[in-house]
Amino acid sequence: MFRHGLKTNITINLAVLLLLAMILIDFVIIITAQRIMLRSEIDKGYLFIAGIESSLANYPESIKSIQDHNLKGNFEKLLKEARYSCGLLLQTAKNKIFFDGQGCSLQRELEMLTRQSILSGDKITSYEGTTWGVFWQQSRHLILAAPISRKGGIVVGASVVIPLEKIYSSLRQTQYIIFIYIFINTIVLTLVGLYRLSRLTVKPLQRLVKRADEYREDDEIIFVSEKEDNEFNKLSRALNSMLAHIAADKEKLRMTVKSLEQANLDLKQAQEDVIRAEKLASVGRLSSGIAHEIGNPIGIIVGYLELLKQDDISDEDRREFILRTESEINRINTIIRQLLDFSRPDSGQPQTFSVHEILTETMSVVQLQPSMADIDLQLDLLAEEDTVVADGDHLRQVFLNLLINAADAISSLGEPVDGRISVTSSVTVDPSSDSNNPVNMIKIDVTDNGPGIPTENLGNIFDPFFTTKDPGKGTGLGLSVCFMIVEGMGGKIRATSKDGSGTSMEIYLPLYAEE
Repeated sequence: MFRHGLKTNITINLAVLLLLAMILIDFVIIITAQRIMLRSEIDKGYLFIAGIESSLANYPESIKSIQDHNLKGNFEKLLKEARYSCGLLLQTAKNKIFFDGQGCSLQRELEMLTRQSILSGDKITSYEGTTWGVFWQQSRHLILAAPISRKGGIVVGASVVIPLEKIYSSLRQTQYIIFIYIFINTIVLTLVGLYRLSRLTVKPLQRLVKRADEYREDDEIIFVSEKEDNEFNKLSRALNSMLAHIAADKEKLRMTVKSLEQANLDLKQAQEDVIRAEKLASVGRLSSGIAHEIGNPIGIIVGYLELLKQDDISDEDRREFILRTESEINRINTIIRQLLDFSRPDSGQPQTFSVHEILTETMSVVQLQPSMADIDLQLDLLAEEDTVVADGDHLRQVFLNLLINAADAISSLGEPVDGRISVTSSVTVDPSSDSNNPVNMIKIDVTDNGPGIPTENLGNIFDPFFTTKDPGKGTGLGLSVCFMIVEGMGGKIRATSKDGSGTSMEIYLPLYAEE
């Protein structure tokens, strides 16, 4: 569809409306004129029959025949003067008929209507035949029939045929002239209307558009009011008021955005603080186990040092004691370095990491804990790909929290059990991704054979500060922090469990895809 300017649209619509209006007026005029002309012809026809009745008034009392007293001649004369195509006289007494007209095929209709008029004593009007009128097919002939009375009695019936083609021809010529005037008037009135409407609407709108295009944020008054107190003046004031509100709202929005940015920074800082606090809590729990683990090699080192103080040992034994002492010191150094790896500040920058490597490191630290002494730790890394983009320290924190939670769940049973924690990995496809562009993810399952999670609590375990542990044994932030970290990496975490059947924590992380 073509797009037109406002002036073009106004011109087209104005021309169409004017044309339709004048065509409707023309239709009404032609129909009205046709009715008037038909009424005139009917009156003229009945006047013709009245003239015959007047001429009969001058005849003797008795009329033996229609041909008597020159009645026939007078009828023919009147018929010719009226320019009717044919007519008919019917005498009631002797039922004699006089018909005048050449090439007229309506004698039978004339006779029938004349007899009906004599019998009813009323005038009869009838239309016969069809021809093309002005707008559609219309009647070709008009037949008028009327009784003629003399001294209170009907003596003769008369009828005439009035051709209507002349009326239609005259109206068609008039219609042609009217069409010429309609065409001229449409052009003239459209131009005049366009000029007036342009001054009233188009030019004020163009000024408003120009001012809008020239608008700058520092303009105080954008739309200048019109001189006339009209709708455009009201529109200008309304637009100025609207822009003033927009400017005020824009300033409020700028301040709101600024405050939201600050709130976002504060929220990120709070999240980091929560993660760091939970990490310190986890490191604190690790420290107790590691302190116990360090105590054994320290006792061995002290024993070797006591032996080295003796003077009666051989050089070979002295070297052996020194090597064993050095081995125990290296063991202590390794344990402390692992603890420092977990407790060092976060880098904060996501990098590519091997999930399997982080899992292996975390398992080596966790297995030193006293709570893991009677638990069978199983590591089954089956994923062909394990590289992800993440913060390595945060990822260690997730695995550490899940393993400690699993150990706590098993120890909560109270009675000696064959505890088991299995960690497995596999590659899967994100079901929410587009089938045409699937996203590969690594899935890590941390499963224990603890008491499980009750169904009513399963939906709340990732809520902050939700915990079922005794006071002093948990903050309720561990799983909440895990959820926050995994979601921040673009992954997912969920738990599946049945009360009394153990728990499985499933972690999905998007794999790193090289471009």
